[in-house]
Amino acid sequence: MGVRLLGMREAKQVNRCPGERIRKGYFAVYVGETQKRFVVPVSFLKHPLFQNLLTTVEEEFGFDHQMGGLTIPCKEDAFLDLTSQLKSTLPGQRTIKK
Repeated sequence: MGVRLLGMREAKQVNRCPGERIRKGYFAVYVGETQKRFVVPVSFLKHPLFQNLLTTVEEEFGFDHQMGGLTIPCKEDAFLDLTSQLKSTLPGQRTIKK
């Protein structure tokens, strides 16, 4: 099964194993109550908005979760809005919702 890089609002959910390898330059993030999996570019880690989100999550919830990946307990829409802003400041970057 091939994976296409999709725009934020166009991203479709893909049934894949959570432990599946992720393309170089990306990492998995589990978002919201349902812990939907998103694969985002590592370049987001340098952006102050994403760093603020991670700091807030760490202070409120910590990063020790059984899922094994980075879990961000915010609403999916808020995460999509944030990553849309990041994508607009970092041209050529896309997020995959899985």
